[in-house]
Amino acid sequence: MRPFPRTPLVLASIVLCIAFASTPAFAASAALAHIDGGAIRLGFREGTPPFSFKERDKARGYSVELCERSVAAIARARHVATPKIEWVAVDAATRIDAVASGRVDAVCGTTTITLSRRERVDFSVPIYVDGGSLMVRTDAAPVPATLADLDGKRIAVIGATTTEAALTRALALAKAQATLVHVKDGAEGVAALLAKRVDGYAGDRIVLTELRQRSDAAKSLTFLAQDFSYEPYGIVVRRDDPDFRLALDRALVGIYKSGEIDGIFATWFGDLGRPGPLLNAMFYLNMLPE
Repeated sequence: MRPFPRTPLVLASIVLCIAFASTPAFAASAALAHIDGGAIRLGFREGTPPFSFKERDKARGYSVELCERSVAAIARARHVATPKIEWVAVDAATRIDAVASGRVDAVCGTTTITLSRRERVDFSVPIYVDGGSLMVRTDAAPVPATLADLDGKRIAVIGATTTEAALTRALALAKAQATLVHVKDGAEGVAALLAKRVDGYAGDRIVLTELRQRSDAAKSLTFLAQDFSYEPYGIVVRRDDPDFRLALDRALVGIYKSGEIDGIFATWFGDLGRPGPLLNAMFYLNMLPE
């Protein structure tokens, strides 16, 4: 019998076959392994009520509850006990890094799904849709009505957010040269506005509405008539963990289909009114078939 020819091409093919045979199709899911092991680390924003905030040393809010229910649903589907959730505080500047680095398995808050962020992380199906808006004082003379009226004004905004980027673009289109003043959270932004250190505070409309409602000076605050951006929120997950993302999406879709979302929404947004047409459409469009 003639020996098998050992040409460079044949040898390379053999090496590749051995490599593919010994390598799994994809890496095991770190997040699902944590759920199976009884503990998972989730990030949350402390100052973005009603989505996520800290109250009596506990993480609470709409996004937090969706994450808690989803983790419980994933555990049931895997026939394991519901894991303990360790909540880790993150902010606008650290939330993406926290997931990309593996410090947390997901972030539950008010993170807008964007294409540029998807270069580093991934997202669940949307959990909320909102628009960027701007809050101003009613005692301003005159009260700004449009972005163009903010020419020469100072506007507070949380840095490193989609709100800041969208506001910058919108001001440029309106030919309004405003100075952006970075604040760490909504409470600081509202305080700066009420103290007249800035002329406006920019953020997502529902978050601004909640901050205004909680303020003792609510009657002194109002909004510009039109939003300046579209903000679809999602739960942030690792880009290299498709199995966890699928399990999370399946849990969220189940919440939408079962109608549980109605009670969750009422708990956290009841004082702010019922879901609008855009949010209702989002829930409906994400009732994906199994």
